[in-house]
Amino acid sequence: MSFATDSRHIDCPYCGERIELVIDLSVEHQEYIEDCFVCCRPINLITTVADGEVSVIARHENE
Repeated sequence: MSFATDSRHIDCPYCGERIELVIDLSVEHQEYIEDCFVCCRPINLITTVADGEVSVIARHENE
């Protein structure tokens, strides 16, 4: 079984470093927490896939 994925770059809302995320395109809407690879702080991520377009919102843990 293979999954369709795409990658997106975001700026960490804490340290500002640019990090790469791998997005699962088979799920239209996801909310999850992933730690920054640089500062290790938890980033609240919201991803949306609609009509082939990927949207990513990255927020502080408490936003």
